[in-house]
Amino acid sequence: MHPIPTFTTGRLVLRAMRFDDWPAYRQLMASERAQFMGGPFLDAAAWGMFCSDHGQWDLFGCGALMIDDRATGACVGQVGINAGPLFPEFELGWFVYPEFEGRGYAYEAAEALLHWAREVRQLPSLVSYVDPDNVRSAGLATRLGAELDQRAARPSPRDLVYRHYPKQSE
Repeated sequence: MHPIPTFTTGRLVLRAMRFDDWPAYRQLMASERAQFMGGPFLDAAAWGMFCSDHGQWDLFGCGALMIDDRATGACVGQVGINAGPLFPEFELGWFVYPEFEGRGYAYEAAEALLHWAREVRQLPSLVSYVDPDNVRSAGLATRLGAELDQRAARPSPRDLVYRHYPKQSE
């Protein structure tokens, strides 16, 4: 069993998922915004994803963390490292609820988890799978230092794969 870490950044707390995170997660997954993740999803599929996001910690030593704004306590989204049979490689993924977009939360959270994946978990490889129409996520992957990898395996033939190469100083 792998412990679920908690991280604190300048503005955020990245913490384990709780059942009270489900309503906002469910609403996002049922919305048109979920199209970038293969949705929209019915409740049963969204619930399976929610449980998988949490359960991956026990199975693979990584998974999802919810992103809380330290100043307000509001849950603003999720960041995670996905693994398992649906992911050809360890994947750094994120989402921010619509009312919190454009504030840099996804970048700050993803940067913290990327650092943990490299330094603590010592993952040999890390990618981000991005829907080609999700311009904001593609931009964030690039801002995090990832580069498009045309040859990488992908869960969906439509996905773009951004590879997070180790920094030169690492």
